[in-house]
Amino acid sequence: MSVYVPEEFTDAESDILRRYFTNLDLPVFALVNLPEVVKGALFARYSRSPRSLRRLFLDEFVNDLEIAGDQAVDATVGVDRAETLYEKVFVEYGDDSVAQLGGVHLACEQASNILTKILEWGRLMSYLEQSTRYIAYDDRLGGRYRYYRDPDILEGRFGTRYVGDMDRMFDSYSQLAELVTDHVRATVVKGPKDSDFVYRQATRAKALDAVRGLLPASSLSNVGIYGSGQGYEQLLLRMRAHPLPEARYYADMMLVELRKVIPSFLRRVDVPERGVKWSDYLSTNTAAMTDIVDSIMGDVIATDVDEVTLIDFDPDGENKLVAAACYQYSHLPESQIRLKVEAMSVADKTDILNAYIGNRDNRRHRPGRAFESIDYRFDVLSDYGAFRDMQRHRLLTIEWQPLTPYHGYSRPELVDAAGGAEMFDEVMARSSSLYDALAADHPYQASYAVSMAYRIRYVMQFNAREAMHMLELRSGPQGHPSYRRVALEMHKQISEKAGHHAVAAAMSHMTTEVPELERLESERRAESKRSAKDQ
Repeated sequence: MSVYVPEEFTDAESDILRRYFTNLDLPVFALVNLPEVVKGALFARYSRSPRSLRRLFLDEFVNDLEIAGDQAVDATVGVDRAETLYEKVFVEYGDDSVAQLGGVHLACEQASNILTKILEWGRLMSYLEQSTRYIAYDDRLGGRYRYYRDPDILEGRFGTRYVGDMDRMFDSYSQLAELVTDHVRATVVKGPKDSDFVYRQATRAKALDAVRGLLPASSLSNVGIYGSGQGYEQLLLRMRAHPLPEARYYADMMLVELRKVIPSFLRRVDVPERGVKWSDYLSTNTAAMTDIVDSIMGDVIATDVDEVTLIDFDPDGENKLVAAACYQYSHLPESQIRLKVEAMSVADKTDILNAYIGNRDNRRHRPGRAFESIDYRFDVLSDYGAFRDMQRHRLLTIEWQPLTPYHGYSRPELVDAAGGAEMFDEVMARSSSLYDALAADHPYQASYAVSMAYRIRYVMQFNAREAMHMLELRSGPQGHPSYRRVALEMHKQISEKAGHHAVAAAMSHMTTEVPELERLESERRAESKRSAKDQ
């Protein structure tokens, strides 16, 4: 039984594709022989399209490119030649820093939403993931709903039930998406200047936002990754040590494709005394920690906690921030600068920070690295959908616990208003029951059954500069309500619980108003750009 659905292309399409993609039938492949701007544009379009990257390239990009000169190129072969070329460079100049200089665009398709979080763990890589708000997930792939069919589950005693329950969950998602879309369009009036297209896109996005919680974590997604050889090496070492079988199998496919482009940078990954030993170290530690923590805390029941809790901060943080702001403009050691700051009046410190922050015309204008001198650590309990978006921020530390149905779920008010509460709750009950059935035989794969409306616990630690970027972005009017709520509460606790009023005030582009249609302004801007381009 094949886990992945292979794509089908005509002979003429295959002739074009093999010049630019390292294979034509697997869900993992690298992009080669294309300008960087084309690869970037492809990935950007990828995140909002239900189509595969190769199909998207054929439908929307190839006609705008000059490809006649690439007729002799075949990216699906020639591994030995590439190996020889890179080995020469690597042997002559080889240390780990060389592997930072070769980058690859890699498409990772038909990955479960559990796997996407594993793929996106590294800080020093770039990712674009398929959006759940632009794409209806009831579209089928090869005649099947788009969820991961784990071979161990399908061959086990719950295989038939797994497929049946998943299909019913996707059936309910499809029905509820239509119900909520009709309700939104019946209750939200189209603006007099908005086109039908803008209105329908914005209302559909709002409906898909509301019902995405029905989707199980097994739902398939596409992820575009750009990273260096060193970044991919670290990613593969972790994936090969991961307890989830999907991650290990996917890592093998990635290694094959990456070696067609940057072979020597990844030579150590499966060498017994190098990469294998490294992955064994990681997997051994994971197993040991799982056993010891379970023996000590396994039976402890969590008490009720708030959705967002600021658990660690520096009470003297603002004084340290002022001192750090002054440092590069002074000739004194930081210890002496801090003494002077501590003796300053509140007005003097405020004047310094106001000068350092300046006039921020938009949220992309951020002050310097002095804001990196203080940190905040939050414990968060949010639905999995919100976690998926918050986890994408990489200039921070984030750790998360296994996805289970044990922390309850969030049901959007819009679902209630549309009359879909009973259907929503039925899916949650089915999800929880399937998880319980799978957990004993498949402890790691059982999370595939958990719907994204269920809550997951995670910790986030970041400095004030990253807080400014993340909280202003995630509180924006176009954001999903579930993560907007997390961002706004973090900002509130930085101000009130930590007492860092100046830091909170510096985040002057927070958005507290709740928009009626989150994506309306974005769709308006997009249409305005399209109109200007056509003129």
